[in-house]
Amino acid sequence: MSSPPGRRARLSSPGAGRSSAAREALRRRLLGLIEGNRVMIFSKSYCPHSTRAHQSGLLQKLLQEDSAYDYDLIVIGGGSGGLACAQEAAILGKKVMVLDFVVPSPQGTSWGLGGTCVNVGCIPKKLMHQAALLGQALRDARKFGWEYSQQVKHTWETMTEAIQNHIGSLNWGYRLSLREKAVAYVNSYGEFVEHHKIKATNRKGQETCYTAAKFVLATGQRPRYLGIQGDKEYCITSDDLFSLPYCPGKTLVVGASYVALECAGFLAGIGLDVTIMVRSILLRGFDQEMAEKVGSYMEQHGVKFLRKFVPVLVQQLEKGSPGKLKVVAKSTEGPETIEEIYNTVLLAIGRDSCTRKIGLEKIGVKINEKSGKIPVNDVEQTNVPYVYAVGDILEGKLELTPVAIQAGKLLARRLFAGRLEKCDYVNVPTTVFTPLEYGCCGLSEEKAIEMYKKENLEVYHTLFWPLEWTVAGRDNNTCYAKIICNKLDNYRVIGFHVLGPNAGEVTQGFAAAMKCGLTKQLLDDTIGIHPTCGEVFTTLEITKSSGLDITQKGC
Repeated sequence: MSSPPGRRARLSSPGAGRSSAAREALRRRLLGLIEGNRVMIFSKSYCPHSTRAHQSGLLQKLLQEDSAYDYDLIVIGGGSGGLACAQEAAILGKKVMVLDFVVPSPQGTSWGLGGTCVNVGCIPKKLMHQAALLGQALRDARKFGWEYSQQVKHTWETMTEAIQNHIGSLNWGYRLSLREKAVAYVNSYGEFVEHHKIKATNRKGQETCYTAAKFVLATGQRPRYLGIQGDKEYCITSDDLFSLPYCPGKTLVVGASYVALECAGFLAGIGLDVTIMVRSILLRGFDQEMAEKVGSYMEQHGVKFLRKFVPVLVQQLEKGSPGKLKVVAKSTEGPETIEEIYNTVLLAIGRDSCTRKIGLEKIGVKINEKSGKIPVNDVEQTNVPYVYAVGDILEGKLELTPVAIQAGKLLARRLFAGRLEKCDYVNVPTTVFTPLEYGCCGLSEEKAIEMYKKENLEVYHTLFWPLEWTVAGRDNNTCYAKIICNKLDNYRVIGFHVLGPNAGEVTQGFAAAMKCGLTKQLLDDTIGIHPTCGEVFTTLEITKSSGLDITQKGC
């Protein structure tokens, strides 16, 4: 509450003669106490009880309690979620620090501020995917009347230099944004040493300790290795691929994750010889009908698959850029072994949470010993009340950049602005940027059956032929759309799946509709935009249970 006009609320002698910086620090602490509902009124003119609070020492105790720490909030990890949380907290008037340090990969690769997505994930991946799509567009162009006689070739070094330049600009933008919001950025490795206290170690090994009232863990994940002879010595991961200074040449991609399929897809798309070695199924956790369609399309377009094999040895035959590597692999179903020579071996078998070497055991934060993930409650709070976590390290939550950003922002608002909104982890859309993109939102068909039982579901589906593909003579009846509806809930759409060009753009719009409770009837009532891929969802008629033909005869 403000003081009467013409008067100024003030504390007695401790405030006298303060420097402007000290007064500003005091003002921020008082503001924090007010926003946290710990102090309501400071004006003795308005309320004599506040005078008693001051005289009894309670007010000074509250001020000293918060000022006992260097920062209101320290965020460990400068990725998407951590930066979103830190900047939002700073906007709300808090004193914030971000600690970010990239431990170099076994191949020596490191990067700047911004985390996996910006440096070695979504951003360079989508740009390399675009490079591959442009190659396909060049082939299509002749059918549309474009004539060019010169030999068209792709230059890896030109692509990576342009992409790295863009990433560098993003790194600088993040640092500038932190500076503008007065967030302290420290390029050091953070590790808890005791409650509320963290040790920061820089590249030179110099150590500095900082304290904070609250901490947010946003350390993310790093690629997993096989644990076989030669893996860390000779193999690369997505940490290394996007800044690789030479074309990888003939490449073996080990794994069937979305990272594996995306990387294999754009490498093949720029003309490389690519093989994917798959231990079991493609895209675990995704709709398996869609996953197999993704794999089938890739196989039809030149990507080779080695199913039911795992590498047991990687041996260097020749050094070079690239060199030559011999890979020995063993069948998962018997004693058979095979060997082949590649220029590059890219591992994409999963990722491990960066939670085991940051001193969590010293302050009692619990982690899942098997996965390294951190269990949190519905407000991203760990078992230690002043420690929170966001992003890929959360147990049972989606590992997606926009999820981390949303969770980070909302966490800061709850902690420092009295807001109540929680991150909604349901019906989060995503897209796998394989050569033919796969977008989805909601449940896979397998998960829907598990949750609601098959007899309570209706699946509508169709194949479709994008108009742009017709003149180009590209695959008829390859793209596919399906929705999964809950018959017991007014045919509400609980699963949305599309395989086709620009699947991410299509999925994003329908995801908003699903948040609003989209039903089959609402889709039927929607007039489509013609001719587009997305319009197929407004004309779905054939159910899987009917067994009717879903091939398309025209646009």
